[in-house]
Amino acid sequence: MTDAVIARIERVTHRYGKTFALNELTLDIPANCMVGMIGPDGVGKSTLLGLISGVRKIQTGKVTVLDGNMADAAHRRASYGRIAYMPQGLGRNLYPTLSVFDNIDFFGRLFGQGGAERRARIDVLLPATGLDPFASRPCGKLSGGMKQKVSLCCALMHDPDLLVLDEPTTGVDPLSRRQFWELIDSIRAQRPAMSVIVATAYMDEASRFDWLAAMDEGKVIARGAPKEILAKAQKTTLDDAFIALLPPEKRAQHQEVIVRPRTISADETPAIEADGLTRRFGNFVAVDHVSFLIARGEIFGFLGSNGCGKTTTMKMLTGLLPVTEGSAKLFGKPMGADDMEARRNVGYMTQAFSLYSELTVRQNLDLHARLYHLPANEIEGRIKELLERYDLKDVADARPDSLPFGVKQRLQLAVAVLHRPALLILDEPTSGVDPVARDAFWRSLIDLSRNDGVTIFLSTHFMNEAERCDRISLMHRGRVLAVGAPKELVKKRGSDSLEDAFISYLEEAAGIDKTKKAEAPQPAAPPAKAAPSRASRRFDPGRLWAYARRETMELLRDPIRLSFAFIGPVILMLAFGYGITFDVENLKFAAFDQDETPESHRLIENFSGSRYFSEQPPISSAAEIEQRMKSGELAVVVEIPAGFGRDVASLRPPEVAVWIDGAMPFRGETAKGYVTGLGLKYAKDLAVERLGPNMASNVYLGGLNLENRFRYVATIAVVLEKETGSIANFRSTPISKFEFLAGKQFPYVAVGMLTFTLLVLMALFVFHVPVKGSFAALALGALLYVFSTCGFGQLVSTFTQTQVAAVFATTVLSVIPTVNFSGLLVPVSSLTGQGRLIGLMFPAAWFQPISVGTFTKGLGFSDLWSNGLVLAAFALVYLLAAQIVLQKQEA
Repeated sequence: MTDAVIARIERVTHRYGKTFALNELTLDIPANCMVGMIGPDGVGKSTLLGLISGVRKIQTGKVTVLDGNMADAAHRRASYGRIAYMPQGLGRNLYPTLSVFDNIDFFGRLFGQGGAERRARIDVLLPATGLDPFASRPCGKLSGGMKQKVSLCCALMHDPDLLVLDEPTTGVDPLSRRQFWELIDSIRAQRPAMSVIVATAYMDEASRFDWLAAMDEGKVIARGAPKEILAKAQKTTLDDAFIALLPPEKRAQHQEVIVRPRTISADETPAIEADGLTRRFGNFVAVDHVSFLIARGEIFGFLGSNGCGKTTTMKMLTGLLPVTEGSAKLFGKPMGADDMEARRNVGYMTQAFSLYSELTVRQNLDLHARLYHLPANEIEGRIKELLERYDLKDVADARPDSLPFGVKQRLQLAVAVLHRPALLILDEPTSGVDPVARDAFWRSLIDLSRNDGVTIFLSTHFMNEAERCDRISLMHRGRVLAVGAPKELVKKRGSDSLEDAFISYLEEAAGIDKTKKAEAPQPAAPPAKAAPSRASRRFDPGRLWAYARRETMELLRDPIRLSFAFIGPVILMLAFGYGITFDVENLKFAAFDQDETPESHRLIENFSGSRYFSEQPPISSAAEIEQRMKSGELAVVVEIPAGFGRDVASLRPPEVAVWIDGAMPFRGETAKGYVTGLGLKYAKDLAVERLGPNMASNVYLGGLNLENRFRYVATIAVVLEKETGSIANFRSTPISKFEFLAGKQFPYVAVGMLTFTLLVLMALFVFHVPVKGSFAALALGALLYVFSTCGFGQLVSTFTQTQVAAVFATTVLSVIPTVNFSGLLVPVSSLTGQGRLIGLMFPAAWFQPISVGTFTKGLGFSDLWSNGLVLAAFALVYLLAAQIVLQKQEA
């Protein structure tokens, strides 16, 4: 593109249903500078950045970036190595089980960087963003702001010509924000040709950019350097200028935020009293002896660096986390984790949106009104009052997913105050909200404090918000650095502004040398400029390996999925093998059911309905277990703890204790086999009902279960990235659809083959069932079968949007027909008509003859080659279909 323009937008319109995100937008974005996109939520900033970076399809109009049309697939492919895109959201493009280092290293691999170059860049990026002490920590255990730092490092890894950042510092503390922009400034100083386009909600941040475009309702209402926009609006701050440039009807809705003096409460009992409050997670001290007092009706601001313990402190004050040391009192009473009466005095608003997206605004309010036990005759009136008070009437019947972020925050606040709490605890309530929505939100808080006497304890990274608080507390690494009124702290520190005072406190606490500037990453050999040519390749085994390696690392760090893959089949073979072999019946058993839920009753019915067990009167206490076992009255006791039903319903691994009389080892071992078999049957039935039969379907052969049990994981492999947001990495990097799908499939194929090998070894050495035919034919058939089933799972995952939908679709489309018509229950040869046709449409029907033939009939390649060929065709067709369905660009 020319030196003057990095991106040209010509008459672009983009709609989501009937809603216009961009409306006949025309804009030239200058090159070689920092460009800021500012505007309210829902005005099209993210859509515009998605079109510029190539992750979103162009509906109408023309988008020219880096001298090429972004509608042209060849140009987009050539541009992936020159553009870096960081999506909106706290670390949405990261992988939570991978460490900070592994995430950044993964991006370097995607862009073709060698090991030395990746290491050199990471060694500079981590210290520059303050992440070097956390290099080995999983990203899922980082605070929201620290996740943003990692995302920024990932975006900077390949030294892009165009850096596109969608609200990159939302939820990030001022010191870290300053470090971000100092790092980018130092990179641009060495690479002045690099262009940066940023969407931001921080006007103080926007004021440092070279050029701005203010947007409203899908159009640009002002453009130019910050000084030009200020002059046009005749204002001294960008917050005021942005509001002044809005259309008259919207400008009229805005009111200045005025913090009225607080009326001192006659009751001198503090609303919150923290004394030596401490919380440890293992050896890590998240909150270290924090003490402060908050008066009734006070607005108290909690400021601190990311990961300093603000959210942990708030959770302890609400009873969501137990206190390791110290004490917390609310209105003079100790706060306990099980103190429900105290909780009713508290309204808590989380940092991330935490309401039910499948319910409408009105339904969310109604649900929480009932959860807080509001009198039935008050619910309707209270909901109407809140809809009016927080300007939610027009969206009362809309679902939260369709609402701008600012409206979602107003809904969360309405839910938090629904039960009229005396204390509100708000965790970064305006993070990511535009100035107009923030001011409206703050007017509500001030009314609650001054009119209703509600105590408000909130955390924020906006300095203009902190200045509105009666007092603030500055925190770093679990410790409180200072407490006082904002003006007092500024004066005490001798700073020009609260932000300077805050950063000064943090720098002193962190031991940061103010004279030391962030260094830009120095290119390692081979130079970064080689990346674009490699990125433009249609196929690169290095990119495929990057995804396969990352998927493998995630898989190895998920013990539940690995347990299903390896331990599950072993237990099933042992249980069914030994359980069927030894004939012991009418074992007397009794249940100690402490849960008394339908799930626990169903488990007990599995035992009472079996001919191997004879049910006795239930047990009422732990002492009774030992007494009845010692007397010989019972051979087996099933102890079901409280919470069993809840764990089952929420898909957490439940625990059940089984006591078995081992006086006769043979009888005891047999009883253990029966118990294991019934327990696994119960778990398998639940898996079929709740997760889909892919978790439980298997090929049955003479008491042996020989089938890859990992197809369910492949079913959610792609859709999981859609839900978490990491699918943006596929859309914004050079990875091709084939590389993406194949890379994600290989780890699950490897696990499936390891499971197959383990089961065959058990067949040989535990059950002494030899493979009479060709083992090579069996192994090849199993490999093709695993490829085909994983391919089917990926295909389902490409056209579904949630994991629940993927599992449900897999259940309906494959497992039920497979179980009934593929030879699992009845030989396919005995089926006729549509039943036989349905069976042959799924891979299991073609692997069944291979498994049976090699184990029992002595068959080899010459007898089974046709089945293998069909399985290979299944694998190929599923992979090709998944490539067709999977879209590189978002609609």
